[in-house]
Amino acid sequence: MNKIKDKLALMAPSVVFAEGEPLTVTVPAGEFHAVAKSLRDDPEMRFDFLVCMTGMDWGETLGVVYHLRSTSFGHEIVLRTETSDRENPELQSVSDLWEAAQLNEREVYDFYGIRFVGNSDMRRLYLRNDWVGYPFRKDYDASPEINPVRLESDESLDVVPGLQEENGKIEETESVLFDDSEYVVNIGPQHPATHGVLRFRVSLEGEIVKKVDVNCGYIHRGIEKMCESLTYPQTLALTDRLDYLAAHQNRHALCMCIEKAMGIEVPERALYIRTIMDELNRLSSHLLFWSTLCMDLGALTAFFYGFRDREKVLDMMEETTGGRLIQNYNVIGGVMADIHPNLVKRVKEFIAYLPPMLEEYDEVFTGNVIAQQRMKGIGVLTKEDAISYGVTGPSGRASGWHCDVRKLKPYGVYDKVDFKEIVRTGGDTFDRYLVRVDEIRESLHILEQLIDNVPAGDYAVKTKPIIRLPEGQFFSSVEASRGEFGVYIESRGDKYPYRVKFRSPCLPLVSVVDHLTRGYKIADLIAIGGSLDYVVPDVDR
Repeated sequence: MNKIKDKLALMAPSVVFAEGEPLTVTVPAGEFHAVAKSLRDDPEMRFDFLVCMTGMDWGETLGVVYHLRSTSFGHEIVLRTETSDRENPELQSVSDLWEAAQLNEREVYDFYGIRFVGNSDMRRLYLRNDWVGYPFRKDYDASPEINPVRLESDESLDVVPGLQEENGKIEETESVLFDDSEYVVNIGPQHPATHGVLRFRVSLEGEIVKKVDVNCGYIHRGIEKMCESLTYPQTLALTDRLDYLAAHQNRHALCMCIEKAMGIEVPERALYIRTIMDELNRLSSHLLFWSTLCMDLGALTAFFYGFRDREKVLDMMEETTGGRLIQNYNVIGGVMADIHPNLVKRVKEFIAYLPPMLEEYDEVFTGNVIAQQRMKGIGVLTKEDAISYGVTGPSGRASGWHCDVRKLKPYGVYDKVDFKEIVRTGGDTFDRYLVRVDEIRESLHILEQLIDNVPAGDYAVKTKPIIRLPEGQFFSSVEASRGEFGVYIESRGDKYPYRVKFRSPCLPLVSVVDHLTRGYKIADLIAIGGSLDYVVPDVDR
């Protein structure tokens, strides 16, 4: 890190370094793009993965916090940049460096009003185009008179505004998204085959997809903003409502972030229980993935098989947590209650039960010639594109990217179990399917090692009735069912967080749909979307 500091100080002498890990660097707005480009391209640094991008209102200034990681060297860095112009805030875009920045910059504009010079699409991402104000700002006026409930449909823009720098001057631009000669159809926002209330505007030439414009926000609830008015224990309930198929894992990440900030040491028994429940959650999620992808491709019998076996996992989780979808189990310092006396026996029975069923899955669907023709060679995502778009989880690993957080930064008791990181190199719909099926087997293998070895002791530590985090910035992430789920908290020392950002693994999965589907048939769009396995409430937050 000292070498990185020296290089940055030479390149941009006005950068400011903060103490602590990871290295945090404040970069002047005018030098930000050059610094970011150097961090990405320098062969000794290679920060090629934009992990998280967080809009901020620091009072006097508006800005953005960027978490970057090098997939080659594993080191991480945090960049901060800001502008004091609250009336017309502008920062330099990095969408030309990381594809992941494209939708993230639109999100920051939507909520903070910061426009990015160099981004050709500065539409709102979640809110209506006629929305007044920027709701994540600290001075936002939430009066219903300013933004009344509108019953008329929002206008779909075919020409989108942008911001470019020409000859030292920043100028407004317009880009044509769809011209009058294009045949554009809506897919969604009805739920079937879009895996949530998501809307695609698709330009077609016959059956061939020319372009896909993703429209988000149909289930946006302002969860990150809500966290700012809740105490830390109260924020836990909201994570279950993001990717509800990874509810336990999401809450695990938030608890870890708070515990890390407070310096809480979680009892070993609680670590084992959390890891077991994480893997049960992964099993239920991947079984649902298998069921829905099969149904998307017309295999109704397979759909029933997957749901039958997922019910067994949900029954086990319900006995211990009281919930089937919403878990409400992880708490700050451990878990809500000890495991049910039946859990060990039922998990061992399930470990014996599922492998023969997986062989049946392969007979019914994996080896089916029609299924293979629908998936092989369809929607190919290269490793480089997966990293640029930030596509983590099984979809990233299907493209050859070793991105499993359980291996990169072990948490819980993942450092005490032996398991394989499932990686394939084809990057197509079939490989994304196979990675998840193989991960079901690996989850069973992890559970087999843990279930008989849960140590005695406390399942939680006592915490103070009112929890205050020390002043500072904190980030933690877990390997959720669909990829890296991260939590960024900025604290001012109060019992309420100043800012909470959830790093959604599903937003990158949605952002890559246009790239993956161009040139394929409209039916392939359904197969590609099913193989990415995004969950829309996690996209919208």
